[in-house]
Amino acid sequence: MKRAVRKVRKKSGMLAAAFLISHFSFFIFMSCARMGSPDGGWYDDTPPQVVSAMPAERAVNVQSKKIIINFSEFIKIENAQEKVIVSPPQIEQADIKTQGKRIVIELKDSLKPNTTYTVDFSDAITDNNEGNPMGQYTYSFSTGDRIDTLEVSGYVLNAEDLEPVKGMLVGLYPYDAPDSCFRTEPMMRVSRTNGSGRFTVKGIAPGSYRAYALNDADGDFRFGQKSELIAYNRDSIVPSWKPDTRPDTIWRDSLHILNIVRVPYTHFLPDDITLLSFQEPQTDRFLLKTERQTPEKLGIYFTYGHDSLPRLRGLNFPSDSAFVVEHSLRRDTVYYWLRDTTLINQDSLNIEVTYMSTDTLGQLYERSDTLSFEPKVPYEKRLKDRLKEQEKWEKEQAKKKKNGLKYDSIMPRQWLELKFVPDGKLTPLQNISIEAPVPIGRCDTAAVHLYMKVDSLWYSAPHTLTQLSPRRFTFSAQWQPDTEYSLEVDSAAFTTIYGLENKAIKKGLKVSGPDDFSTLDVTVSGAPITAADSMAVVVVQLLDGSGKVVRHANATGGRVHFDYVKPATYYLSAYCDMNGNGQWDTGLYDEDRQPEPVYYFHEEVECKQKWDVKRQWNLTAKPRYEQKPQKLVKQKPEQARKQKNRNIERARQLGIEYLQDKTGVRM
Repeated sequence: MKRAVRKVRKKSGMLAAAFLISHFSFFIFMSCARMGSPDGGWYDDTPPQVVSAMPAERAVNVQSKKIIINFSEFIKIENAQEKVIVSPPQIEQADIKTQGKRIVIELKDSLKPNTTYTVDFSDAITDNNEGNPMGQYTYSFSTGDRIDTLEVSGYVLNAEDLEPVKGMLVGLYPYDAPDSCFRTEPMMRVSRTNGSGRFTVKGIAPGSYRAYALNDADGDFRFGQKSELIAYNRDSIVPSWKPDTRPDTIWRDSLHILNIVRVPYTHFLPDDITLLSFQEPQTDRFLLKTERQTPEKLGIYFTYGHDSLPRLRGLNFPSDSAFVVEHSLRRDTVYYWLRDTTLINQDSLNIEVTYMSTDTLGQLYERSDTLSFEPKVPYEKRLKDRLKEQEKWEKEQAKKKKNGLKYDSIMPRQWLELKFVPDGKLTPLQNISIEAPVPIGRCDTAAVHLYMKVDSLWYSAPHTLTQLSPRRFTFSAQWQPDTEYSLEVDSAAFTTIYGLENKAIKKGLKVSGPDDFSTLDVTVSGAPITAADSMAVVVVQLLDGSGKVVRHANATGGRVHFDYVKPATYYLSAYCDMNGNGQWDTGLYDEDRQPEPVYYFHEEVECKQKWDVKRQWNLTAKPRYEQKPQKLVKQKPEQARKQKNRNIERARQLGIEYLQDKTGVRM
């Protein structure tokens, strides 16, 4: 911290000095004292400035790979690996370091002829003492006899949810380059997206280009791995520029604006390129891991699902009918529940697992592995824990008996605990899900009853109980609004494969009436046309405050209607089902297939009780990068680093005005 230190010393016999002290220095001293500052003076809020460079900035016919940039004060570089971009991209990373008042750059790759090189520091340069940011700074030179200065900018968004993507490389290829160049050649010029998904590619020569984005996993600046996030479009990008002005705010202090002026600048175009990033379908299938978290449950995990589930053959036990199979929706996770208690108590199960896997050529083939499954807690330890639990219970009962309290002589029976969702109040459109902790071996549907209350009398109501998986059921009925129901399950209606039964269950249910809800009517326009020259099916999704899908429906005739909407603040998103398969699909580069379009309604939708809410939504009225409401954006923009306005605050406390352009301080 740089401060002008003033010390006032009394000297006898110097009336002039005493006069000055009393009328000027004393005022400053007292003002500084009020601020609790022992030494006074103004803070240094001047950012570092470039004094010289070798080679000089924008020099031509450069052959040296070593660059030295000299500054007006000691400097440092923050987050160099993340923020500093050398273009054309360097396969062998450049060495960039600070040395006091200079930055030294050593390029490792050979220099390309007739090429403009740029080193974009972004806002990484600050002074060493105060941390004053230099602002956006780019050094450039050319190995030819001219230097290219054009720029293009835009945004990279996640195609599935329009979330800004931070840290993506964005590069250009000539417009007439073959599609294969993205896989075979490094990008010509590159940039990296910031926290808002914003990028600026600099040092571009006049011409026509196409833009690509890449989450470069292997550092070769080209698309080489299926797991890499990519983005591209077929638009022709022709860089240009025009003179323009923009507003610049001059602050009187940290709260008040002194003036807003128009500042001239060079406006480079286009500045609204939008790239939608995606990951291609991960069809390569490999065995990720196996586990036996609990003694009765074996888990097998794959990178990708397949219609054919793995086959298991016991090597140290008979495996016929030994398992109950449960799998995830995508079939990439498969659980095998052991039926036999003897096998559950066996600590080591050796199993031959036969499954579909991907070979080195990307083709599926049948593979067999011999695997051993061992529980985390051995049988001996589990047995000891059960004995301890029984001893503890017996001691508690003996203590109750001794004290003349009611006690049990037989340990209580363990019952099957079922989970009901929702458990209580529901809407007329909801069903009830029933979930068991382990697979159900038998379900007596006749032992599950539903009663409806009509005029204080209870009547049997029609219902359906459907098993979705070994552990999950759905209970549905034609729920009447503003009506009470009773869901009753007889004891032993559900029995697990281990013989555990449920005890009698009775749950009161209340279906809310229309006055408890809102309705939402959305008119949708601007849907794209499919390859078959028909309007794409638009699936509108109602989102809660966290962005989670609450409801969804197809837009029929350009209209979507949601009944029984719970009062809350919602958001709207939509995707266009271009192939009609009922789900959002990602892209595939080699087939020139873009991800299915996704849109967001840019405003929140407030739904209140008894309100009929209507919205008109043109999907393309706003550019994609402006659509997603900020409250749903998880990748928040980086805070712009500003100079510390401590001098403004100091001047405010002194009752004087501090001009940021350093033209002076006035009362």
